[in-house]
Amino acid sequence: MLIFTADFLAAMLIRATGHELEMARNRSLKSLDLTKAVKDTVNVSAGDVASLIYLWNPWAIVTCVGSCTSPIENLMVVIMIYGSCSRLAPLAAFGYVMATHLSLYPAILIVPVILLLGYGLDAPPPKVFVIKGSIARKSDVSDNDKTSRQRVVQQFSWKPVLHFIFWLFIWSCHVLLLSSVILKKVGGLHEMFEKTYGFILTVKDLSPNIGVLWYFFAEVFDFFRNFFLMVFNMNIIFMVLPLAIRLKHRPCFLAFVYTAIVAILKSYPSAGDSALYLGLLGLFVNELAVHILLVFWIYWSLPT
Repeated sequence: MLIFTADFLAAMLIRATGHELEMARNRSLKSLDLTKAVKDTVNVSAGDVASLIYLWNPWAIVTCVGSCTSPIENLMVVIMIYGSCSRLAPLAAFGYVMATHLSLYPAILIVPVILLLGYGLDAPPPKVFVIKGSIARKSDVSDNDKTSRQRVVQQFSWKPVLHFIFWLFIWSCHVLLLSSVILKKVGGLHEMFEKTYGFILTVKDLSPNIGVLWYFFAEVFDFFRNFFLMVFNMNIIFMVLPLAIRLKHRPCFLAFVYTAIVAILKSYPSAGDSALYLGLLGLFVNELAVHILLVFWIYWSLPT
């Protein structure tokens, strides 16, 4: 029952996140004088679609039927994303601490969390507002309209980020203290880190799974094992900075990209990992539909 409840709560939080993204998108369009486009555009509710995809995709059903703990991990990740989108620093910090406590890989989501807290939700690139402002200066636009457009380009705010770091420290201390008390008789924190994070990073269990690392390390020579362990573990980290630079104006989409990369490249992937990033993909269903239509239009317009 706990697994089903966690899955349902995650779906509801994904739905709420989708509604936040829709409101942010409408505000961005209105700031670019695209009010008519907002009224005329017929978009489906991204939050509703994303929550339905998360609840009813086969991977989520398999994890619930199998009573896996993946829905609890997914719930913590979704809590972190929702808290960041709503700029609720204590909630975002709680989700981040619990997600990294249950699994190592959500640690890279610190980048989109900071961007969400600092800049806010997804918006067009800042250069779009700069171009719009330069056009407005050349045209007959009142001073009030100019100042209102200039305010749309959000500056990075350190206050919610520092608030998040404070709560991150508080929640981390609580989790580590409780873990040390519970595990005092069985090795303490050192044993916990060795059996959890160490197990993930060293890939000692080569039992077949839906990932690719088990087969690779079953075939590789022992002499090269440490080298390839370093390569595969650093592979995810190498993608963090370039993607953050390119998608800093779309931190929620950046969180989805990181989640998808982790689901593909982690050492022990599960069906629940795929369920999470497929659900988050539904948050961008309107943009995805536009790109699919564009691809089909280009394909059919090409000469045969």
